[in-house]
Amino acid sequence: MDKRSSLLLAVMLFLAFSVQMAYAQKKQNKASYAVSCIAFYNLENLFDTINDPNINDEEYLPDGPNKWNSLKYNSKLENMAYAISKIGLEVSPVGPVILGVSEIENRGVLEDLVKQPAIKDRNYQIVHYDSPDRRGVDVGLLYNPDYFTVTNTASHRLHVPENPELRTRDQLLVSGYVQGEKIHVIVNHWPSRYGGELYSRPNRNAAAALTKSICDSIYKKEPKAKIIIMGDLNDDPYNESCAVVLGAKKDRKDVEPQGYFNTLWKTLDRGIGSLGYNDSWNLFDQLIISGNLAHADSNNELAFWKSEIFNRDFLIVQEGQNKGYPKRTHTSGVWTNGYSDHFPVIIYLIKKK
Repeated sequence: MDKRSSLLLAVMLFLAFSVQMAYAQKKQNKASYAVSCIAFYNLENLFDTINDPNINDEEYLPDGPNKWNSLKYNSKLENMAYAISKIGLEVSPVGPVILGVSEIENRGVLEDLVKQPAIKDRNYQIVHYDSPDRRGVDVGLLYNPDYFTVTNTASHRLHVPENPELRTRDQLLVSGYVQGEKIHVIVNHWPSRYGGELYSRPNRNAAAALTKSICDSIYKKEPKAKIIIMGDLNDDPYNESCAVVLGAKKDRKDVEPQGYFNTLWKTLDRGIGSLGYNDSWNLFDQLIISGNLAHADSNNELAFWKSEIFNRDFLIVQEGQNKGYPKRTHTSGVWTNGYSDHFPVIIYLIKKK
């Protein structure tokens, strides 16, 4: 073998060794961090079939407009459990350790949901309070007790002096420990856009002010608190309620320690949303985190890694007029046996083992 061939062989062996070492280092780095999946999902009218005289559930009764019976209800439970069972699995094999939910009728539907075979083994526990919402829907939180230890829960009611007749969802605060560190999760379903976006805007601004007030109360006791604000906010990240009243920023670098980072705003800028309407996408399902969490160093503490919209093929209409949109339970009054009109949204928190 001549000198040139020997040199070429040496270079090739060096490159092969370098690639192998880089792969091993990448694999080692990935394995050295624990990942926690935290998600939110609007379950789109998860009602049982029993008439509750205290709420407006007539639409979801056997003799109601949707002819809501045990067959449809059980199918809805099965579908939602299957969707939940798939959330985050590409990154975290245990799925969501915390899952905020909205559009649920009562605690009973969540009890039925967590018993479904697809997620039964996760032993999800429930946090739920009844809300005064006119439609009879609440927010709630499911958590895996093997990975999240709850220390405190509270429900906060929205009062709007300018609109005393408003009856909407309470805001749910759940505090506890993930990977040995305390976090606070606020689950929201802000007032709808009924009557138009402009007409209803003050209600959502008031909801944003309530959320900020809850966070301010937390900061007084814990200046370095790590807070996750999740939910169907019925507004996009750039709307007044989120960007001005709450003050959630698009860029992490602009966020103060006790400020807020809107983790999915740039995703919407790329034309990707959590629900579609009139040939356009919205991002009403948001995950907003405190600056203390946004700027945390994962080598030393629990930190934000990334966020995503969980828009997998099985959740999407594959053909027809609504192609590309979420595959919902009813479409134009017809039962389509789908999932929800919203996609789930996820954030991943990491910490070096």
